[in-house]
Amino acid sequence: MTADLAPIAERAAAPDTLPPLTAGGLTWRPATVDDAPALTALLGAVGEADREPYRESLDEVRDGLAAPWKRLETDSILGFDPDGRLVASGFAETRPGDARTVRAFVFGNVHPERRGEGIGAQLQAWLVARARQLLAASGKELPARIATFAEDDAPESKLRLHEAGGFEPRRWFADLKRPLGAEHPIPEVELAGSLRLVPWSTELDEPTRLAHNDAFRDHWGSEPTTPEQWTSGRTEFAPGWSWLVVDDAPDTAALLADPSTDDDTRAALEAGAPLVVGYQLASRYEGDFALRGYRFGYTDLLGVRRAYRGRRVALALLSAGMRSFAADGMEAAVLDVDTASPTGADGLYASLGYAKVSGSHMASIEL
Repeated sequence: MTADLAPIAERAAAPDTLPPLTAGGLTWRPATVDDAPALTALLGAVGEADREPYRESLDEVRDGLAAPWKRLETDSILGFDPDGRLVASGFAETRPGDARTVRAFVFGNVHPERRGEGIGAQLQAWLVARARQLLAASGKELPARIATFAEDDAPESKLRLHEAGGFEPRRWFADLKRPLGAEHPIPEVELAGSLRLVPWSTELDEPTRLAHNDAFRDHWGSEPTTPEQWTSGRTEFAPGWSWLVVDDAPDTAALLADPSTDDDTRAALEAGAPLVVGYQLASRYEGDFALRGYRFGYTDLLGVRRAYRGRRVALALLSAGMRSFAADGMEAAVLDVDTASPTGADGLYASLGYAKVSGSHMASIEL
């Protein structure tokens, strides 16, 4: 057990039973994958009312419901009005790869037409109680967190609800935009030595996952991503916009001798697997083009192995991604960044012409 921490079962303070859901006269049941159309409609109504800068497509929602580590029968709840319309949803989940902090994420939504009836407060209480049960059942003797997310300009009622539930803002994120086009030239970047820029490929996807886990080990709130997590949620993934940097001649002996080299990377090096040292994975959220008022390519993930930072890898990857976006007629490059990133990523983005257009934050209960 981590020093100075009480057992997770004690810290989680999980209730034996979940609190009742009585507000609004709704009928409640767990979600199923077949609820994806109704859930997409609910999330769309919430996004419109709350001025969220994105909308989830039906395919994204269905893919999220079908994620293999989710247990909808115990960790989700849907509220229907007497006419059978979905007006509230709640989901609690843990992630299988958590190894430094065990986390439970909660997501609750109430249709704008049904707010002010106490549904949200009861739903949040149900979700937090279920999150405590999940953390206690994890058996992971680690620091623990119950987390949720909100746009910085979300309605005050939502922010007050989070505060009343014991959530405190912990981390802030900035949504950045960089115009494309002839008047915004993209830098030419040459990589030195045995580093080589290559398109994303299926064969290099697992080495990319290993690079991601290494790149984000020193990021607050990040946890290792398992293979099943890595390959889930790719309904909008754009392989043709995604780029990698590989090292064709890595100093294997030095990497194996470095105590900071993680076990998975060590095993891959010993097996002679390709070494991906940086990656830019992008998606095409075409359903959001009209919402934002411009066509854009979105960088979902950008990372560089810690041993390879300072060698212009991230700059090469971002430039390659932007060229791919522009070649397909996109008007802007967009991404989301942790404003407290330890790599100084915000400075890199600013130097390339990225500017903030909106912000969001993670709020949590630390256990």
